[in-house]
Amino acid sequence: MSLLNMPLFIQDTAAIEGDMGMLWMLISGILVFLMQAGFTLVESGFTRSKNVVNIAMKNVLDIAVGSLVYWFVGYSLMYGDTNGWVGWSGLMFNQGPADLFFQTVFCATAATIVSGAIAGRTKYNTYIIFSIVMTAFIYPIAGGWQWNGDGWLAQMGFIDFAGSSIVHAVGGWAALVGAALVGPRLGKYTADGKAVDIPGHNKLLAALGVFILWFGWFGFNGGSQLAWGGDDAVGASMVVLVTNLAASAGAVGALIISWIKYKKPNLDMTLNGALAGLVSITAGCGNMSEFGAIAAGFIGGIIVVFSMEFVEQKLKIDDAVGAFSVHGLAGAWGTLVIGLWGIDGATGIGLFNGGGSEQFVAQLTGTAAYAIWAVVVSFIFFFILKKTMGLRVTEKEEIEGLDLSEHGALAYPGKRQREIED
Repeated sequence: MSLLNMPLFIQDTAAIEGDMGMLWMLISGILVFLMQAGFTLVESGFTRSKNVVNIAMKNVLDIAVGSLVYWFVGYSLMYGDTNGWVGWSGLMFNQGPADLFFQTVFCATAATIVSGAIAGRTKYNTYIIFSIVMTAFIYPIAGGWQWNGDGWLAQMGFIDFAGSSIVHAVGGWAALVGAALVGPRLGKYTADGKAVDIPGHNKLLAALGVFILWFGWFGFNGGSQLAWGGDDAVGASMVVLVTNLAASAGAVGALIISWIKYKKPNLDMTLNGALAGLVSITAGCGNMSEFGAIAAGFIGGIIVVFSMEFVEQKLKIDDAVGAFSVHGLAGAWGTLVIGLWGIDGATGIGLFNGGGSEQFVAQLTGTAAYAIWAVVVSFIFFFILKKTMGLRVTEKEEIEGLDLSEHGALAYPGKRQREIED
């Protein structure tokens, strides 16, 4: 029945719910926009003070350039008429300003994940090119596989409610490739290959950044309901609830494991555990009970502790802020867990709650597809950039700091005693 053929009171209710849904998406998009500030603080806090301006400039670039290129071409590749793999409905195509804005800030998030992993040694002009490629091409095509209803993964029944794989794992895998190709920071490894800790300059900034991200994530996940009113209002509220539970469980899981491993409660790991918990629930926040969300987040927090150590010490890849572990690996876990104990309403759809193997196979397929896509395509573009423009600043510029060498400015003018001693 069309809206015009409905009784008047039903028309009024539908119109109000439509307006409320648009308002909810706009508010949620604004919260996600604020996450750029959170990423800026986390990345700068976990790295050296001489690179803070560079990190801030990269985060400004991601949202500014990403907004333009996603509006111009990315949204059409993602939501246009599709053959199941790539969409297209012309330049500047969109399905309404609220949806375009909401999807735009998600796109910028995927690009920002790469920024932290390659911090401290990467050319700014090279990063600009990759950010454009990420927001105009890599992320939109991947997103269309599921979020465009005619995408091949959507047709398979793959679930990624708010983007554990689509946003976070794609960004995380690209971050790992970038960090591997650009190489480790000077002094990160000794001559015999032992990893050296390079502490971040301001853990308070990092902690504040995590709280801002945690706050913004309520819009990231809750807004992905894409509607408000009636059952949608209940659904969005449940999404926000399980998001908070998973984040809390992730922080506790990382705290416990890091306390056991390092004999002290570790702030860095606890903060990353909270983020891992958030990433772990992002795919399943519409298909998870409270207990399921707590379990997913708790395990995600544990995973990130071991993953960061493995990437740094075994793979010898210098991921400056643990972006792959937090977003890539926890994103894969958050996607797969739906196939283990996910629910559809009151019905179990996972291996462990009576749903059989069908959903798990779909989740495994999607998880693998996003990992392969992100690794292969990001490797191609990073490799081309490495052979043409170059990825890395000179040794002298890295020692001096990217703030001065790349931007001619300091985040903290004047010398501090600690830096003099270093």
